Amino acid sequence: MSNQLLLGPILGLESDTLYTTLVVTDDTVSSVLLEIHQDTLSFELVGTLHIGRVWRVEFDPHLEPNSCVNYRILIENEFATSKSGESQWSFHVPAQTETPKLAYASCNGFSDFKLMTSTERPYALWQAMSEQHDEAPFSLLLMGGDQIYADSIWTMVPSLKQWNELPREKKIKAKASKQMKAQIRRFYSELYLDRWNKPDVAKMLASIPSIMMWDDHDIFDGWGSYPEDIQTCEVYGAIFAEAKNHFDLLQLRSANKNSTLLRKASANVNQAEPCHFGAVVQFKNYQILVLDNRSERTLNRVMSEAHWQDVIHFLDNCTSGDLLVMTGVPVVYRDFSFAERAVDATPWEEEVTDDLKDHWRAKEHEGERSRLIMRLLANAKRRQGKTVLLSGDVHVGALGIIRDESQSDITRIHQVISSGIVHPSPTFMQWLGICALTNDDDEYLDGAKHIVARMIKPTGGDKYIRTRNFTTLKMGTDHKIWVNWVIEGKDKPVYAID
Repeated sequence: MSNQLLLGPILGLESDTLYTTLVVTDDTVSSVLLEIHQDTLSFELVGTLHIGRVWRVEFDPHLEPNSCVNYRILIENEFATSKSGESQWSFHVPAQTETPKLAYASCNGFSDFKLMTSTERPYALWQAMSEQHDEAPFSLLLMGGDQIYADSIWTMVPSLKQWNELPREKKIKAKASKQMKAQIRRFYSELYLDRWNKPDVAKMLASIPSIMMWDDHDIFDGWGSYPEDIQTCEVYGAIFAEAKNHFDLLQLRSANKNSTLLRKASANVNQAEPCHFGAVVQFKNYQILVLDNRSERTLNRVMSEAHWQDVIHFLDNCTSGDLLVMTGVPVVYRDFSFAERAVDATPWEEEVTDDLKDHWRAKEHEGERSRLIMRLLANAKRRQGKTVLLSGDVHVGALGIIRDESQSDITRIHQVISSGIVHPSPTFMQWLGICALTNDDDEYLDGAKHIVARMIKPTGGDKYIRTRNFTTLKMGTDHKIWVNWVIEGKDKPVYAID
């Protein structure tokens, strides 16, 4: 019997519960030992992946505040060790009066092999997070999408590589064989095992309770932004089903989550009533609204009406605290409409349409974007608290703001973009191309020009932080949320949200 963990532990947070999951072989995980009170808690089996069984245990939500909780894992009465050799982990329980320090990160990987092999110190920012955590611990880690990059599925899965060589009409009609499904399952299991077992990543996932929401690369690049016939074909359905299963067990840490809004996403992408993984978690003074912008996405919508009604119900009843909204793709960002029109008029539309249609400002999604902004503004006026959108996706750091100046008491929504913690930023030439095809002019969202969205510059950094980064958020004694981008380089961008 081996007592080594294949993957884990991975800490998670629901509104009132801390929990951890881990993946081992067919051995039985007996318990986790919390050393603060010498408590022993029992694991339960929640699922099975190609690499092993998935186990979960919940921690007492009333742990002693302002403490460091050490924990170890028992497998058949032996203490388990991780692949990098750890046999003990710890997490911080914030005090009742403590203003918690949060981290936000996205894009934890590489979109192609060349980028991975040409990047020095690929996990340097995870090391930086670890150093900050040792000095003043984080209470919560928010991960906004692309926690893995599954784009290599088309070259690493033999049956998909063969399927991809078929003419389009044969692709759409092709069945997903048992062999194909098994290969897809193995691919996702081994991908998580490889990416999340990097020592610097694994240490933080085991040390900071986290809330995760997926984006396209957790399935594959551009998921949801393809034409309907290919998006709903059986092979795409098989890929989504296995990506969803791994997301559910490893990122959400099993089907036991019970946060508000949650409706279990179905593996059947052709279902009449799609469901979502959206959630609300209350943490200290924060209300955290986690939008699922992938499970139900099509070329013509980002979220289903059922998802919208859940969001609206929450916003109508959210009357206190500061609101953090996790939405993978930025709501406030550069305008890609010129590039979109140019591509629509070329023979290459289908080859690049998924990248352009992913943006909230794509013409098919502008109505939903406006709906989200207006609902958030209305909520902010009633709630009288701060509203912060947290996004990633675009591989740069940036800052945006929406201002409603229709009344003397101006309502503000801030957009914080942090991307990526591992994925490199666009090269200088790539960025020149992006700037040539896009703009960041002020955008007026109503006829009277009272509501304006614009990109703004953080203090101590460029308007667009074109280097790898993650952000920290902490309420200051001045009652402002101080946002710091931790980057590769000498700059220290910061912004105070009031």
